[in-house]
Amino acid sequence: GDWRARAAYDAYRLGAGVARALPGPVADLTARGASAVLLPAMRGRRDMVARHQRRVRGGQLGPLAVRRAVRATFDSYARYWLEAFRLPDASPDALAAGMTVEGFEHIEEGVAAGNGVILALPHLGGWEWAGAWVARCKGLKLAAVVEPLEPPALFEWFVGLRSDLGMSIIPLGDGAGGAVLRALHGNEVLCLLCDRDIGGGGVEVEFFGETTTLPAGPATLALRTGAPLLPTAAYFGRGRNAHHGVIRPPLPVERGSGRLRDDVVRITQALAHELEVLIRRAPEQWHLLQPNWPTDNQA
Repeated sequence: GDWRARAAYDAYRLGAGVARALPGPVADLTARGASAVLLPAMRGRRDMVARHQRRVRGGQLGPLAVRRAVRATFDSYARYWLEAFRLPDASPDALAAGMTVEGFEHIEEGVAAGNGVILALPHLGGWEWAGAWVARCKGLKLAAVVEPLEPPALFEWFVGLRSDLGMSIIPLGDGAGGAVLRALHGNEVLCLLCDRDIGGGGVEVEFFGETTTLPAGPATLALRTGAPLLPTAAYFGRGRNAHHGVIRPPLPVERGSGRLRDDVVRITQALAHELEVLIRRAPEQWHLLQPNWPTDNQA
């Protein structure tokens, strides 16, 4: 109801205020404390994370290792929110000091070609720090498609925070198609989180050894615009504010001789395999707390 939406809005605003007011090390401890509180309270999410962690590792995790992986995932998720709240206060120097990257030349080559660039990312690590670094330290125009939040006032507040970081935010929904095409035609770097088929209507792929659907958008946009499609991830490093970006070479996105839909399925399957490689580098940083395969809803 309305009171729940209002409570969520107030909680996020309070959390942001506390996170930004606390000194860095204290804020880190607070995030870990929040993770410890949430873990027992969110049994459904906890069980789903355990399923995903076993799936990523091919089922090769014993009970104790599963519990550790779930705890590490919740710690990482708490770090993500803490960082998202504190990010507007980070200077360009701090962003640069906290970022290492491999494969940035793929973005530069794409921008030089003039058709925009599509970064296809999983919900992993600290992607917003990397986005702020691209916008504020590298001077590139960056747009990101994100899932709307309820209530709308909360979403507008998040949009404002990210706009301050130099990102333009496109809400997932009816108007997103035109907005992403305009961004690519304007030679912007477009971030698409694409490890969940949030809107439905995606294409069937094999992902971590099991059939599910992933969004068709990244492949379709690459085919329509000529923008390179770069599988990308931004990992948390060991130190506070440490991040490492990995930008993989562009996926082949040439049209085949058949239907467009066949090309979209082929490219999306190739992207799914790239996402597997990126996620397996740090499975406990994969912030996937929701069902993502048909069998998850039968659990």
